[in-house]
Amino acid sequence: MRLAPFVAPAVVAGGVWAVHAAPVVTSIEVLRRRALPALAGVGRSDHVGLTFDDGPDPASTPLVLDALDRLGWKATFFMLGSMTRAHPSVAREVVAAGHEIAVHGDEHRSELFRTPGAIADDLSRALDTVAGATGVAPRWFRPPYGVLATAGLRAAKRLGLHTVLWTAWGRDWRPQATPDSVVEDVLAGLRPGGTILLHDSDCTSAPESWRSTLGALPALAEALGARGLAVGTLAEHGIALAV
Repeated sequence: MRLAPFVAPAVVAGGVWAVHAAPVVTSIEVLRRRALPALAGVGRSDHVGLTFDDGPDPASTPLVLDALDRLGWKATFFMLGSMTRAHPSVAREVVAAGHEIAVHGDEHRSELFRTPGAIADDLSRALDTVAGATGVAPRWFRPPYGVLATAGLRAAKRLGLHTVLWTAWGRDWRPQATPDSVVEDVLAGLRPGGTILLHDSDCTSAPESWRSTLGALPALAEALGARGLAVGTLAEHGIALAV
């Protein structure tokens, strides 16, 4: 009988954790694409949503902007609050080049191991920072590592942000990534109407891994053009959001 006071809190804690961590199942790309297409970023079948995470970064973001300009592409940039505070002028360059601004959180930390209060505070600070630096009210949110907790979904909704992940990525954050591997990985997971995840900064990736991303863009453009797919921002992508 004396065991009960110790067992009950453990059961309660386990239940709270299960609720907190439940959305982590959306990390499974096939599951979210089929069951939660809006969260996965599924849009028009003739279009691909192009997104970049982890900037703005003065070493790499301007080069990515130049490459996108040469290709005639626009993209959605999921910015970190911490990077935006450090490099506000680069954030404004993204806007001036005609791209869409979104929020990636303030610190690049997984929601899974943070309290609900810390998650809400982080997202609110990131939104204020990115909006203040760019003069644009972001519409989209993507959590660090693509890992969602219940508190993150709720905080994003309260702030008027739509949470969106991706359907294909270039795994360009790896030290062994190359331009060829980025293209291969993107195309392996891409379906018409998909959303691509790349990175315009190496702040949480292998040093200078962004060079593989940059080198992959021309070949990626050729491959997507051959498939008859237009490329653009999430705003242009036609994601069927819940009302």
